[in-house]
Amino acid sequence: MRIVSLNAWGGAVWEQLSAWVEQAAFDALCLQEVTRRIAPSPDWLIYRDPYRRLDQRADLFGDISRLLPDWQATFAPATRGLLEDAAGRPVWSEHGLACWVAPQLSVTGRWQDFVHGQFRAGGWGPEPVPRAVQMQRIASGGAALVVAHLHGLRDPNGKGDTPARDTQAASLRRQLREFRNGNETVVVAGDFNLLPDSPTFDVLAAEGLIELVTTRGHSDTRTVLYPKAQRHANYCFVSDPDRVIAFDVPATPVMSDHRPMILDLTI
Repeated sequence: MRIVSLNAWGGAVWEQLSAWVEQAAFDALCLQEVTRRIAPSPDWLIYRDPYRRLDQRADLFGDISRLLPDWQATFAPATRGLLEDAAGRPVWSEHGLACWVAPQLSVTGRWQDFVHGQFRAGGWGPEPVPRAVQMQRIASGGAALVVAHLHGLRDPNGKGDTPARDTQAASLRRQLREFRNGNETVVVAGDFNLLPDSPTFDVLAAEGLIELVTTRGHSDTRTVLYPKAQRHANYCFVSDPDRVIAFDVPATPVMSDHRPMILDLTI
């Protein structure tokens, strides 16, 4: 099975992202920073806050779903707020996580909750914004594994550890314990917004999860579109590294300011 995790950056690099998705060279696609259209709007909208301005797809969830029409798609909203069209008119939108699972596989269980806060429906609000987690039990024949992903807390002060990030790690660990059946194989991936020495690694290691980006020599999870010197943000944890066939964090194609993490493993 091939599992891909990518912070899609709201679909800002849509031409390259859509061309890559159309190839469907994966079995499960986990995307962070996904928009969902909840009101009529143009295809492109603008997000603004005190730190950035980002052009993004108005309905990245719908865009990807149309490219994968028979796939099993789920969306996990974290926040609902206002974007702008090109004329500056406000448009309501949702922002969160999404996962697509190939039609030949069976999704036998789903879990959706928050690792920080609760759904914020009245606007984006101040940082840190709520953060969701998605988990799915995916079966192929008689074998199954749990695939989980999240977008970790963003802090304008950087990716260092904070009490909120410690609480996030504890919440993720608790939810994994509740959803997991016994010793079934688990994959946890996403944009954690953390540094490689974070205590979050120890929390997940206590659940038997091994991180692949750092242990397999990958020093960069960002693309040329990201200008800062700190290159770590995305991580992929597995409970059974002996099942890993291959793992890569390719620099191309450039589909975001993040690189995709591509995991091949036996189940």
